[in-house]
Amino acid sequence: MSDVFGRRLRAYRKLKHWTQADLARRVGVSVAIIGGLERGTRTPTKEQLSSFVTVLDASEEELGMSEKQASAKNGFLV
Repeated sequence: MSDVFGRRLRAYRKLKHWTQADLARRVGVSVAIIGGLERGTRTPTKEQLSSFVTVLDASEEELGMSEKQASAKNGFLV
C-alpha cells in the first residue's frame, strides 16, 4: 500500500482543517476507508483517487499516486 499517499492525504486534509468524517462525507466513503488510506493499509480505487483530487484541489502527483498506480493495485486493467 502507499504510505506516501496516506501521509499526503492526511496533510492535505489537515490543511483544509477537515476531520476524517468531513473528508469522507465530501468523497462519499466511510470514515474507516479514510483511516485505512491515511494509515497506508488501503489503496484508493480509481474513482476515489479522482474524488480526492477534486475535493482537495490537488493533483494525483501531489497526493503521491497516479491514477495508473491506483488502478493497477485494485486489479483494474489500464
